[in-house]
Amino acid sequence: MLELRHIHQRYGSQPLLQDVNLHVSAGEIVALLGPSGSGKSTLLSIAAGLQRPDAGSVWLDGTDITAMPPEQRGFALMFQDFALFPHLNVQDNVAFGLVEQRVPKKESRTQALQMLELFGLAALTKRRVWNLSGGEQQRVALARALITRPRVLLLDEPFSALDADLRVALRAEFSNRIRAAGMATLLVTHDQTEAASMADRSERLLPGQGVR
Repeated sequence: MLELRHIHQRYGSQPLLQDVNLHVSAGEIVALLGPSGSGKSTLLSIAAGLQRPDAGSVWLDGTDITAMPPEQRGFALMFQDFALFPHLNVQDNVAFGLVEQRVPKKESRTQALQMLELFGLAALTKRRVWNLSGGEQQRVALARALITRPRVLLLDEPFSALDADLRVALRAEFSNRIRAAGMATLLVTHDQTEAASMADRSERLLPGQGVR
């Protein structure tokens, strides 16, 4: 279980997050809603270890990981701009996380191919990512996130760069694949429809306040 306990964060002289408490169980998708400027992405960065809170702590399965570097947490992040590597083909993008974990390159590529087959993308293995459609790029990004079997998946507006029809088509697919992987997932979104269709429950973050 991922837990955020009594998180406080200021932006300049103004309070951004005040006494935020949130938990996400293994296999659960929790949506974090709120207007722009409410601190949703900041809270995600704190959970990932990319930013230290002014006060409060981050816990995973009963262990305080607030001071743990992000690369040691075993988390995966997905951003709205996909963050794929343009100098790598599709297969090597998906294999990247395994290579970083010191899995031999040949084995990493084999596992990447298996993951791409699962996603119906095996025909695209040698393609450059800039030649893919938006939906294909997002599927590649999810395959790359899941291949390392992360303990927690953090999603920051993952569909906002896609057109409306594609967003609807991908929501169910992503929900099913994430639940099948059994990880705790925190989804940051401003879209209530997206939250309702993907998440087990939703929490609302208000500017300068906690979750409601």
